[in-house]
Amino acid sequence: MAQTLVQVDSVFKSYWRDSLEIPVLRNISFHIEEGEFLTLMGPSGSGKTTLLNLLAGIDRVSQGRILVAGADVSQLGDADMARWRHRNIGFVFQFYNLIPVLNAYENVELPLLLTKMTRKERRQQVETALGVVGLSDRMKHYPNQLSGGQEQRVAIARAIVTDPNVILADEPTGDLDKQSAEDIMSLLSQLNKQFGKTIIMVTHDPRAAEHAHLIRRLDKGELVAA
Repeated sequence: MAQTLVQVDSVFKSYWRDSLEIPVLRNISFHIEEGEFLTLMGPSGSGKTTLLNLLAGIDRVSQGRILVAGADVSQLGDADMARWRHRNIGFVFQFYNLIPVLNAYENVELPLLLTKMTRKERRQQVETALGVVGLSDRMKHYPNQLSGGQEQRVAIARAIVTDPNVILADEPTGDLDKQSAEDIMSLLSQLNKQFGKTIIMVTHDPRAAEHAHLIRRLDKGELVAA
């Protein structure tokens, strides 16, 4: 029986501009079981990326709580948060966020440099991750030597190299052509179905959303009927 991996309870998020409070998320509640693939859709400015950042512990809730893999993310201090995020979260960005002076192997290895792994253990993990995304033959290539689709595959390898509990993907196909976008979505589906990864993805693309088990819609900071 699947266990609840992500639980969001009555979350509010606001930002302040001088004395003006700007609400971004209002009373968000939902849960996701281990192994599910959830897509968040909605217009620009609806709070989708803010919600991903809260789930990753990159930002803090104004009110409510978020539980991920048994940890109350809203209660963790900065040092504990960094350790928790490293163990539990893999983040995939729209624009890849690769470091241009590092090759594919080195970009994927980066998260492991924070661990106590030996060089041999790191190499094993990196080669496995690059193999999963189909880039074993591109390890020594730099980002400017790769296509957009290949760059995103490197970014996904970097996200999975620590074997996280949850993969968060923010518009992972938003900067790709149609064929590359379909390839990336097939890869995410494989990570979900074959490797049991729990995925939460933000997208505007209905074709990408079709790969998910669940679709939730955000509008003006509130969850609405799909």
